[in-house]
Amino acid sequence: MDIPSSLAIVSLAALIHASFQLSISVLTLLSGHAIGSKRSRSRLLRLISSFLFGAGVMTVLILSFVSLFVLQVFGSGTSQLVWAIGCGLLIGVAIAVWLFYYRREDGTTLWVPRSMSDYLTHRTKSTKLSGEAFGLGLSSVIGEILFIIAPIFIASLVLVNLPTFWQLIGIGIYSLISLSSLVIVWVLIGSGHNLGQIQKWREKNKYFLQFAAGSGLIVLSFFVYVVEILGNKVGFN
Repeated sequence: MDIPSSLAIVSLAALIHASFQLSISVLTLLSGHAIGSKRSRSRLLRLISSFLFGAGVMTVLILSFVSLFVLQVFGSGTSQLVWAIGCGLLIGVAIAVWLFYYRREDGTTLWVPRSMSDYLTHRTKSTKLSGEAFGLGLSSVIGEILFIIAPIFIASLVLVNLPTFWQLIGIGIYSLISLSSLVIVWVLIGSGHNLGQIQKWREKNKYFLQFAAGSGLIVLSFFVYVVEILGNKVGFN
């Protein structure tokens, strides 16, 4: 697989990651509690910036760990069977997203374990310091691992087959794109947009976001299958 195709797969995987909503839900909750407590705008921006940084650090750590795991278990010359397993994982997660991502109730409550949901909700209420917000950002990424593991796994398969320099570039691209939705919310809140309007938009469009995330996983699976499996069979790579 050439470098442009590899980076395209990494970018698409990261964009799908960005479409998931748990970290955004936690960020809006954190912002709502901070605004409700009448904290200054500078304190609010420090909290949400620390949260964003924590989410970014955990994304890099998970992607790096999965890449190392893939390298140790499968090596750099990934077989077509492993690519096929990755495609199957993408399809399986896509179906789960379509069917189960949002709970059947009002609002934007997500299908995550109740214990994790309760923990994150409790932490948003008690978070007052930047360090606590950083830890909350870490936890929010872990809380959605069942959904983000599929794009991260595919991105890892691509990264371990790249030269070292391009591996670093790929990790940077994935991290930046996967955080894009959080950055957008951060900019909206920081520029004074009403938090209630942001939440209303999310609730109004939640099923579109759900469909888009699932469809993106299917598209990524098809793209990887064509480029890495069919491409090798007919000699494109």
